Amino acid sequence: MSAQTMQEKIEQLHQRRAELAAAGGEKRVAKQHDQGKLTARERISELLDPDSFQEAGVFAIHRASRFGMADKTIPSDGVVAGQGTVLGRLIHVASQDFTILGGTIGELHAEKIAAAANSALRTGSPFVCINDSGGARVQEGVDALHGCGHIFYANVLLSGVVPQISILAGPCAGAAAYSPALTDFIIQTKQAQMYITGPDVIKQVTGEEVSHEDLGGSAVHAGRSGVVHFVADDDVQALLIAKKLLSFLPQNNTEDPPEVENDGNVEDNPFLDSVIPDDYRKPYDVRDVVANVVDDGDFLEVHASWALNAVVGFGRVVGRTVGVVANQPNQMSGVLDIDASDKIARFVRFCNAFNIPLLTFVDTPGFMPGVDQEYRGIIRHGAKVLFAYSAATVPKVTVVLRKAFGGAYIAMCGKALGADKVFAWPSAEIAVMGAEGAAGIVFRKEIAQADDSAAKRQELIDEYRGTFANPYVASEHGLVDDVIVPAETRRMVAQALEALTTKRDVRPPKKHGLMPL
Repeated sequence: MSAQTMQEKIEQLHQRRAELAAAGGEKRVAKQHDQGKLTARERISELLDPDSFQEAGVFAIHRASRFGMADKTIPSDGVVAGQGTVLGRLIHVASQDFTILGGTIGELHAEKIAAAANSALRTGSPFVCINDSGGARVQEGVDALHGCGHIFYANVLLSGVVPQISILAGPCAGAAAYSPALTDFIIQTKQAQMYITGPDVIKQVTGEEVSHEDLGGSAVHAGRSGVVHFVADDDVQALLIAKKLLSFLPQNNTEDPPEVENDGNVEDNPFLDSVIPDDYRKPYDVRDVVANVVDDGDFLEVHASWALNAVVGFGRVVGRTVGVVANQPNQMSGVLDIDASDKIARFVRFCNAFNIPLLTFVDTPGFMPGVDQEYRGIIRHGAKVLFAYSAATVPKVTVVLRKAFGGAYIAMCGKALGADKVFAWPSAEIAVMGAEGAAGIVFRKEIAQADDSAAKRQELIDEYRGTFANPYVASEHGLVDDVIVPAETRRMVAQALEALTTKRDVRPPKKHGLMPL
């Protein structure tokens, strides 16, 4: 038999690549498309800059031999991995292929994902994993589980070093669900589901009947469990969200976030002078404040459907990324409950890990009262906010818009927790509690002895509010740097952040603090 010519070898290579591109075959690809889903390679192509993808482990073949696996050739072992660029910046990516054995995770499959993650660690670049998998590959038994463990371990090594984004574009079941949970942000499409035990198992164990959607759909995880940060209509929108998110983030924890060209406009904005109603009991949408402080009203809200009484997300001030945290007065008056506390603490921790300054807008009547909250651990969860802000060494600028009462005033990054600058609007009320509650305690005897107790109570409420429910006592005590006209907020924040770009905050040496998890 004569040796192959180079041209024949090249043609053979093209044929092998064509087989890989065909994934699990025309029928399975067509089914994927019929379900409104892209294939693994199509997703990578949609995410990355054109012609920037360099694949790794292209012709990898599994080593399993039991349960008929020895006779199965699985292209790329059901996952496409490698590197490329997004908006000109390097990332590493892995994309599971549901058309091949349901995207299940075998030993080699897991090794490819972990290798992509470790490459991200070595190069100091973000890692994006697109999940579309039925979970651990049962034919490979414990080896598949061991492989999943390798992925989890890699996720933990990357944590706080490079940004990690998970996209749920299909099923993400069983052990596979824990890798996204270990990453920084999860984007779930409306076609995707994520759960540890499926509906069939739940029915066998508990007798309960539940659909895949009701158990692990995007509405559940984005609005109820708080596991998911963003919801997308389809794969294309999910990948666009990932691109936008990456545009706000640094490549790794040793870099500052990228700066975007900006016209530098910090002119006063009269809209802010009227955003808060004159009646202190009326709500408003704090996102209107945020949109009129950040550049061009461009705000990427995180966890937009969960813990609605708090708002967190990314914006820019004069071209520089900021992490925004705000109480939301039109939801439960902006009170801090368990979920809002977790939402804020997690976001603050992420921003601190990746050198993103924190801009906090305060309007909260306090921590949520109630037996249920106490039983579920509001003290422990609320302490997470105190811990996260106190531990954060990035620039911290706080603006008190209206209510700042009790422990929640402290928790929302006051001077005591290391805020570098604290501004207050004239509408700010900084006190131990609201005037109504305080008057009932401080003036209990006077109210009880008055001929007209209701009138006396209102008189003393007004007196307390006039004395303490304003920003001036706190300002006189050095707890507020300046009381500002609301229209000046963007300029004041921009100047403060500019002055803080060289901030250094030396902390006691330790392995890590012990957050009240």
